[in-house]
Amino acid sequence: MQFRSILSYAAGAVLLTTSLASRAEVAELKIAEQYGISYLPLMIMEEQKLVEKHATAAGIPNLKVSWAKFAGGNVMNDALLSDSLHFAAGGVAPLVTLWAKTQTNYGVKAVAALNSMPLYLNTRNPNVKTIKDLSGKDKIALPAVKVSIQAVTLQMAAAQAFGDGQQNQLDKFTVSMSHPDGQAALLSPNSEVTAQFSAPPFQYQQLEQQGIRKVLDSYQVLGGPATFNLVWATSKFRDANPKVYGAFVKALDEAIAMINKDKKWAAESYLRIAKDKDSVDDILKMLNDPNVVYTTTPQNVGKYVDFMYKTGSIKVKPASWKDMFFPNAHNLPGS
Repeated sequence: MQFRSILSYAAGAVLLTTSLASRAEVAELKIAEQYGISYLPLMIMEEQKLVEKHATAAGIPNLKVSWAKFAGGNVMNDALLSDSLHFAAGGVAPLVTLWAKTQTNYGVKAVAALNSMPLYLNTRNPNVKTIKDLSGKDKIALPAVKVSIQAVTLQMAAAQAFGDGQQNQLDKFTVSMSHPDGQAALLSPNSEVTAQFSAPPFQYQQLEQQGIRKVLDSYQVLGGPATFNLVWATSKFRDANPKVYGAFVKALDEAIAMINKDKKWAAESYLRIAKDKDSVDDILKMLNDPNVVYTTTPQNVGKYVDFMYKTGSIKVKPASWKDMFFPNAHNLPGS
């Protein structure tokens, strides 16, 4: 009888251990971010350790959170699919591309938007008044040729300017460069880069320089305000790590609330974390621009989807924006 009790206890212990192991969530969370003030919510989450805070509240006190910096969405998406990342962050176009490609396997979806912000195409070429003036004498720096949100927005603008079917008219002038590298090239008179399609704060900093002017505004192309950045993950990760996923969502909500509550503090935080040499007044001016909004609500994402589906860059189209987002975002007034 005693032997049987020992065996029963041992079997129970094995079952308990197996059950606990099957429910174990990741010990290390890996999150991507890119360059620019549009990623300020993630920067604050990192500095303030907000994910760790909410993970502890959810019963995971020792979660390690690692952050990786990427220059564009293409490389970041590869890292996500190889499990080198758990949360990716970037423009709408890379998310839409990956969502469409992973419907039957990874099930990539957006967690939330990060912001709505205009994107500017700036140039130093005095002969370029509109995008129709761009020629072989110009090189346009943007985060990733053909796949970044800047690249897709440029294609949308080309279709509007040159006609349907001409969306690739300007692709041959584009080169992949990070925002900091692209800006350095644009401002160098010896560089072949004569234009850059970037993001805040870089686009505003460029316009402070003599001879630089705006050629294109993404809000003009989209017909109004639109989401710039989002965060996305695989369904596999979300399903296996509900507490960690929930902690990330709560941390993001808290970071955005902190920015919107005190924009001067947010401007100072950005300069400190990014080691940017700009002034607090200049960054605060950007944050107070009514066109710059930090929000988890997606805005005009459907217009990118419609264009990408029409031009064949994605082969499947969602019935609603909600099809591309996890349920935590479904109660938001998105579009």
